[in-house]
Amino acid sequence: MKIVMLEPLAVKEEIINELKANLEEQDHEFVAYDNRIEDEDVIIDRASEADALIITNLPLSERVIEACSNLKLISVAFTGVDHIDLEACQKQGVTVCNAPGYSTHSVAELAIGFMITVMRNMVPCDVATRKGKTRTGLIGNELKGKKLGIIGTGSIGLRVAEIGKVFGCELLGYNRSEKEQAKELGLEYVNLDTLMKESDIISLHLPHTEETKGMIDKEKISLMKESSIFINVARGPIVDNEALAAALKEGHIAGAGIDVFEMEPPIPQDHPLLNAPNTVVTPHVAFATPEAFYRRANTVFDNIESWLQDNPQNVMN
Repeated sequence: MKIVMLEPLAVKEEIINELKANLEEQDHEFVAYDNRIEDEDVIIDRASEADALIITNLPLSERVIEACSNLKLISVAFTGVDHIDLEACQKQGVTVCNAPGYSTHSVAELAIGFMITVMRNMVPCDVATRKGKTRTGLIGNELKGKKLGIIGTGSIGLRVAEIGKVFGCELLGYNRSEKEQAKELGLEYVNLDTLMKESDIISLHLPHTEETKGMIDKEKISLMKESSIFINVARGPIVDNEALAAALKEGHIAGAGIDVFEMEPPIPQDHPLLNAPNTVVTPHVAFATPEAFYRRANTVFDNIESWLQDNPQNVMN
């Protein structure tokens, strides 16, 4: 079987060598590309003879999938798989596996970092200090005692709840189904409108689907308190970012921490959130730590091994 890694996994070469060794010992061919090319003709040239592909968030369209006549498996080094045409994969009989949980800690920790950074005015404080100014007008708030509303209580949302509890937050949650683990932390499940109205901090942890696209719209944002802040380390299209930016500019909400947008970085300079007050932005970096990359590389190769043993895991289609 020919296995093609279409883009780097952001780990050292020796780690890839260790992970691929077992596959090569089983007489499977392994080809790895050390650069990411999004041109579909190049992708097809590289992947056309592959039985299995390894990618991160490289888009794979119907055209690409149909051109890979041998393809049977795509092992995705990412939690979301919305960059792959799953319908085309189903037609072609291609199994798609993801890497759940690899970035749970990294994403949750950045969400908490955003909360502290925004609430304590850390970026303006840094600027003021470098300019020889004082703390005047820069006094922030504590996390302790605040209502932390978590939209989506999957593994990342639960980790945010765990950390938030340690800080002394009161936990509210919204999810399609209630999780016993969340309730054991003291999290109270409420409807989305109630969460938006009552939370001092709102942290978004939902996948991007047709159901969640645009879920946090102008109406939902208008329910938030003037003193509240909004954190998005999930997916950009879930939020009406124009409405969010307007709420920030009008002082309807107090601040935001944003890691994801409608597109991958670089973000256009005229994007409304780049000019919104008291907003900290990062270039889709929440998932990206060496520890997380190591975990996902292991998962990607485990997915292939499990599939070869007729026991596929983490199947998404």
